[in-house]
Amino acid sequence: MTSLDLLLRGGTCLLLFLVAALLLRDFRGLVAARLGAAFALGAAAYAICSSQGLDQQLGWWALPVMGLSTGNNLVLWLFAKAMFDDGFRPRPWHGLMWAAVVAVGLLLGLVLAPAHSPLAWPVGLSLGVEGMVFAVLAAVQALATWREDLVEGRRRFRLFVIAASAGHVILSTISQILGVHRAAPNLVSLVDAFSLAAIAGPVAWSLLQVAGEGAIFPAPALAVVGAEPQGATPARPTAPDPALLVALERAMTYERIYRRDGLTIGDLAQSLGLPEYRLRRLINHALGYRNFSSFLNHYRLAEVTAALADPGQAATPILTIALDAGFSSLGPFNRAFKARFGLTPSAYRRANGGDGGGDGLVDFEIGQPVFEAGANKGPAKAMG
Repeated sequence: MTSLDLLLRGGTCLLLFLVAALLLRDFRGLVAARLGAAFALGAAAYAICSSQGLDQQLGWWALPVMGLSTGNNLVLWLFAKAMFDDGFRPRPWHGLMWAAVVAVGLLLGLVLAPAHSPLAWPVGLSLGVEGMVFAVLAAVQALATWREDLVEGRRRFRLFVIAASAGHVILSTISQILGVHRAAPNLVSLVDAFSLAAIAGPVAWSLLQVAGEGAIFPAPALAVVGAEPQGATPARPTAPDPALLVALERAMTYERIYRRDGLTIGDLAQSLGLPEYRLRRLINHALGYRNFSSFLNHYRLAEVTAALADPGQAATPILTIALDAGFSSLGPFNRAFKARFGLTPSAYRRANGGDGGGDGLVDFEIGQPVFEAGANKGPAKAMG
């Protein structure tokens, strides 16, 4: 049993090391790929640390291995955010949070547990709860935008890999809390090794497949963010059905269906008389968008920028223009605009011939209220 356990863990580690190396070689310009490599290394570290007695043979290598293993639940969450939110970028506080979790894990593994301190159990329990929380957050992130994902391979990746990884973290934590691993350590270790190997195989296949419909990353040559960030990076443009493209373009440019409140890809597919999967394939393969929001925002931002550059609409509040174009609130509009153009809507209006002083708004930061210049009035008044 022990030999089989070590064989499975060794094979899993080699596969995860290969995944990390190839992701960094081929997709190092993508945040999701870098976090995916970090998650693979952390999973390999966990495979070593969770084995019976193997971690005790590492000597000083136990320190970095234990650190990578302890912080990997947080990395799973960040990886899910980067993989399924094309606009996500890690913040400094993410790194501080990771460092804090690692520090607590090292304190437990190197000081409290060896000394049989009474603090070992509560600290271990807190780490277990932390792991389950981040696993649940990763699963929620994977499911939250599943419907609007246009990449079929990435949609399948959400349902299996994230669910399996989160499920493994939760079950392992519950097993440790209940003491199951102490009752039958060899059996629990072997089951854990089997589950790690079962997850690592599909992970490697999904992350490393770069051709065809199953690819979840843009092709390496197109991995650099271009003029259309947040999803408009086609990997393998294919010849579309001209009639379907004409119908889609008519719905977007003439009917301006993107203005509809709460528009989903299912709604658009129904209005075009298409199965949802065919519309996903059309927008992804023929037009190059990787999520439905970026596709809609292309048309919404085109309408907004045309209005901001129109001197005849200089008196129209920017928020009114954004809401008329289909944005549901200030936050999503602000983030999409600044990600696309790198400046605020007011600055864009001034730089493109509009009169920024006539709209009653000042430049604002993402997530901050909009006030009239010189008056303490909120967004509703600014729209007025």
